[in-house]
Amino acid sequence: MNDKYLTVTALTRYLKYKIESDSNLRTVYLKGEISNFKAHSTGHFYFSIKDENSIIKAIMFKSNASKLNFIPTEGMKVLVTGSISVYPQGGTYQIYVEDLIEDGVGNLYIAFEKLKEKLSKEGLFDKKYKKQIPKIPEKIGIVTAPTGAAVKDIISTIRRRFPYAETYLFPALVQGENAHLDIIKKVSQAESYNLDVLIVGRGGGSFEDMNCFNNEELARLIFSLNTPVISAVGHEIDYTIIDFVADLRAPTPTGAAEMAVPNVADVIAGINQYKIRLQESIKKKVKMNSLKLDALKNSFVIKNPMLMYNVKTQNLDNLIENLNKAMLNKIDKTKLRLNEIKNNYVLKNPDLLYKKHIDKLNNIIEKLELLNPISMLKKGYSLTYINDKVISSISDVKENDEINVRLSDGYINAKVEKVGDLDGKKD
Repeated sequence: MNDKYLTVTALTRYLKYKIESDSNLRTVYLKGEISNFKAHSTGHFYFSIKDENSIIKAIMFKSNASKLNFIPTEGMKVLVTGSISVYPQGGTYQIYVEDLIEDGVGNLYIAFEKLKEKLSKEGLFDKKYKKQIPKIPEKIGIVTAPTGAAVKDIISTIRRRFPYAETYLFPALVQGENAHLDIIKKVSQAESYNLDVLIVGRGGGSFEDMNCFNNEELARLIFSLNTPVISAVGHEIDYTIIDFVADLRAPTPTGAAEMAVPNVADVIAGINQYKIRLQESIKKKVKMNSLKLDALKNSFVIKNPMLMYNVKTQNLDNLIENLNKAMLNKIDKTKLRLNEIKNNYVLKNPDLLYKKHIDKLNNIIEKLELLNPISMLKKGYSLTYINDKVISSISDVKENDEINVRLSDGYINAKVEKVGDLDGKKD
């Protein structure tokens, strides 16, 4: 009979299973007001979400809480994304929060994410475009509100760490609907001052307060600057669009000042180290050169310089002797060649050379005469033409053709009466 009764644990487990298996409860979107907020030392957030008539317990684990760019406070109106489950020990249902947005800035946050994605795809956040911050800057520009903790912290930190640097303040509105226009104007002015580095930022505040630093025109201006830019907006958990396009992002305005300038004590210590290393290097160089000088002073040649002169003198004598031998050898060869030419048979009998060429010329003339057709005509031969073409066969003419006969001393015009071969046959 007792089998039909459940334990509280069994019922709670059953309800937990039913809730967690419901797909509609795996991702839930709520809006309401924070109450009973507690930030645990572990980093988890415990609080409740309520409206006019109901309340639900909520927990946001450290992994998600660390991503927030604001600190939740009592009474803050929020937009919540999470999943519903049952906490067995308390027997209550609660929401496990994955994301938390301030209600009223939800649309601003959505616009922020869209602009962030757009500029990221265009490459404005790429590390390859980041400019180096000078190690020893001389001129530092500051674009922020002229009053408040941020500007005081920046200037005091720079003066304390590196008082040799000059600071230039470009006072700007850093909150409000048209604040981004004033920031753009002051950043543009700062670019004309030939600064070594420019700090742009403000102190902490709500996401809505810092939204002027999420402007696309401002982001593109900062990206295009020749001056390296350090962004310093809000606290460490706060992120704005200019944090991604700046060359360096500081967690706070004070942190920006520390990143912009070195600690003068560290610089002096570094200079002293360089001084010591330089002195040691000079001493080492002087010592090495002294050793070289001593070695030269004690060298055998320096102590006996005439030995070096004697060797050079002997080498010179050898060179002169070799030169004389070469000149005499050249003269002897030239004399032999000249005697050979003087005793040449042809040179002594130039008529023989002339007669030889005359005989050769006459021989060529005789051969040309044999080939000359005029000479053949003088022996009784003739050339016969028809229409200025030489007749070489009886087939070239026919009866009654007029022909021209060339003899050695003139022409004969004739008319063909009969055409026959060597046997007397007529064609």
